[in-house]
Amino acid sequence: MSTSPPVNTPPLRIGGASGFWGDSNAGVGQLIHAGEVDVLVFDYLAELTMSLLQRARSKNPQAGYAGDFIDAVSPHLAQIAQRKIKLLSNAGGMNPQACADALQKAAAAANVKLRIAVVLGDDLMAMKDEVMAAGTTEMSSGAPFPAKVASMNAYLGALPIVEALRMGADVVITGRCVDSAVTLAALIHHFNWPETDYDLLAAGSLVGHILECSTQATGGLHTDWWHVAQGWDNMGFPVAQCDADGSFVLCKPPGTGGWITPASVTEQMLYEVGDPGRYVLPDVVCDLTGVTMTQAGDNQVRIRGARGSAPTGTYKVSATAANGFRLSSTLTVVGDQAVQRADQMGKAIFSRTRKMIMAAGHGDYTDTLAEVLGSEGPSYGANARALASREVVLRIAAQHPVAAALDVLARELAPFGVSGPAGTTGFSGRPRPQPVFSLFSFLWPKQKVPVSIGLDGHTLSASIPVPTDTGAPAAQPDLYTHQALPDGDRITVPLSALAVARSGDKGDMANIAVIARHPKFLPAIAQDLSTQAVRDHFAHLVSGRVTRFDVPGVHAFNFLLEQALAGGGASSLRNDALGKSFAQILLSHPIRIPAAWRDDIEPGYLGSAS
Repeated sequence: MSTSPPVNTPPLRIGGASGFWGDSNAGVGQLIHAGEVDVLVFDYLAELTMSLLQRARSKNPQAGYAGDFIDAVSPHLAQIAQRKIKLLSNAGGMNPQACADALQKAAAAANVKLRIAVVLGDDLMAMKDEVMAAGTTEMSSGAPFPAKVASMNAYLGALPIVEALRMGADVVITGRCVDSAVTLAALIHHFNWPETDYDLLAAGSLVGHILECSTQATGGLHTDWWHVAQGWDNMGFPVAQCDADGSFVLCKPPGTGGWITPASVTEQMLYEVGDPGRYVLPDVVCDLTGVTMTQAGDNQVRIRGARGSAPTGTYKVSATAANGFRLSSTLTVVGDQAVQRADQMGKAIFSRTRKMIMAAGHGDYTDTLAEVLGSEGPSYGANARALASREVVLRIAAQHPVAAALDVLARELAPFGVSGPAGTTGFSGRPRPQPVFSLFSFLWPKQKVPVSIGLDGHTLSASIPVPTDTGAPAAQPDLYTHQALPDGDRITVPLSALAVARSGDKGDMANIAVIARHPKFLPAIAQDLSTQAVRDHFAHLVSGRVTRFDVPGVHAFNFLLEQALAGGGASSLRNDALGKSFAQILLSHPIRIPAAWRDDIEPGYLGSAS
């Protein structure tokens, strides 16, 4: 249990200003001018982003960081300094010091003084031989450590950021850290939370997890999109008003677009967490199964109830390894039988080019994919509805160890505009092969990772305790499948009538959260949405195990689908390599409910189940 919160400590308002490298820079100005924030946090890094930043740094020693951060904050530095707003960001990527130098230069140009700290030590490339000698294997697949890696970074936690804040830093820039760590650090520092009060650390990590994807927390990607659509042009960035006991209210700046309800926020809470009862982070192992959410006002949701236990003695490390090249392009096909024509053209493209690259001595493709987008086939498989679409897009993708082989494919796409089916159009130019970096994740002892802090020209070692993990908590039992439903006639409705959902990726795994619109719907959903039913629904996409986790606090289920993304990330040739569409595909799954419940469902939700 958590200790008593500090007395008379005011709430802390934290704004989530960026959710990924490429997010809108508009969040900074919006949060500063209308969000009344004390801290701005920024997330820029995904697993494969690090390999891209490493390539940039290898070409230019002053590159390798997310320059978007500098662009976003530079116009507002005077007001940031005047209001003493802290900036915490992982924009350092592969080169935190160069990022700090660039920000210091921008501050000097604005006549602003900032104390900028950097957190170092996540880059483990110098330890590659030691990692290989230890017999390290991939944490999910068990694959051996690759012979050549392009990047290797540990996911650091919040404690070195806390130390930098205690040293007086106005800005802290990190390399790879878990996305939520920048927020947790601000809360530990502000409320002086003990580093062993794991309930509070779990609560602070939940704040960070809600904020880390920016506008996804304020209605972006929400299932019931029509509540949000009129505000898409001015989406509100999230603000968390946090209390010393770990509870917080999620809101957004007034006058901005969005839709903040328990359902929309729960979609974000379960986004990409895997097992909600054991969400492992460097500082704490979180149990989110008892979290509750209540509407606290218009576009305000109060969140409380996270529990925590001691962290593990290891960091997760993500390495990337070069794995050949890939190429993708599209052609549009218009007219009667467009699906059939596009399908046949895809086969012909690979038949023609395979002969050519083999004749040139390059060897066969490593992988190929022809997807007819607009036919439902790539996404829905056997559940696709019969469509007589007269306009589809043929997407061609291939992978090969040699870039020159893919140059042959790139050159031979345009000729199908004259030798292919009538109505072929939309070719936008010859694509270029791009290098592929495969993700390799493993665990590495914390005591072997030398974390340090740089501030004012001095570098100090950071003290990272290594407590003993108490092990996995007892798994939530199957809470709902065996609950009796009312007697009487049954009707079949799509899952979307009963629930909202969101999905995302974890390497080659897809994570699908399903949140019931009302708790009474849970037994019906549980009975018809078994792990086998979900496995069958995605049989065309998923080849591994499916696990279901019950999340009673927010009347939800979380599904983890393994070997679901054809390698995931840049290793996958699919149009949806990140599993973003999986939730929408699952929402058409049929669910049998008592006919008496029909009046409990809004008429607009009673669509047709696949």
